[in-house]
Amino acid sequence: MNSDSFYGRDLAYVHDQAFGHLARAGGETLLRLLGRQGFDSGLVVELGSGSGITAQLVTEHGYDLFGVEVSPDLVEIAQTRAPQASFINASLLDAELPQCVAVTAIGECFNYAFDERAGDEALGVIFQRVFEALEPGGLFLFDIAEPGRERSGPRRDWSEGPDWTLCLEASEDHDLRTLDRRITVFRQVDGGFRRSDELHHLRLYEVQDVLHGLEAAGFEARRLGAYGSAVHFGRGHSGFLATRRR
Repeated sequence: MNSDSFYGRDLAYVHDQAFGHLARAGGETLLRLLGRQGFDSGLVVELGSGSGITAQLVTEHGYDLFGVEVSPDLVEIAQTRAPQASFINASLLDAELPQCVAVTAIGECFNYAFDERAGDEALGVIFQRVFEALEPGGLFLFDIAEPGRERSGPRRDWSEGPDWTLCLEASEDHDLRTLDRRITVFRQVDGGFRRSDELHHLRLYEVQDVLHGLEAAGFEARRLGAYGSAVHFGRGHSGFLATRRR
């Protein structure tokens, strides 16, 4: 799968319209945590910045934000929603990370294997780069999909809005620790419906492996059960908070 078929214009639109709760809850959690750490300003780096929902929250509360997003269609939406933020269209595996008070990756960003380099080794490299970018006391907030995200399968589901319908088939390979999501969107355009199809391939990570990787990079880290009171992580989905010691 290449980035041209990753959150294209129709899926980007639907995701922004109907699936922003995780980004919103993650952003609210980050703001609370930054306050507890004594940061009331500074730069936040958002990896997998999506349609700018977290960016809007962060910039409205006086922080600067630098977003990295591989989907140009999501970047276009984000630039409109959060005009005070700065975004680049790039892979989170390649982007240079400036010095900052926090880094986020909300919405299983590290799991997506649109790039053949994705995997355990690449994850360790990212953790080290984030550690080096953070100021002392800085925060690293993210969530991942883990084995068991789809215990039995394939799972089929659908959602709809006023001008779109989304169909999903999700299947997990328990031996390879991978997850495939086949997504079809029907979006009303020019008096008819346009169909678009995407295949998202994800690598799944064990919680203990993630914690060990964070500790190896120098972080003090713990697993989170929720983003505040709004989003509680279910089976096969975990959040993490890592801190660069002062």
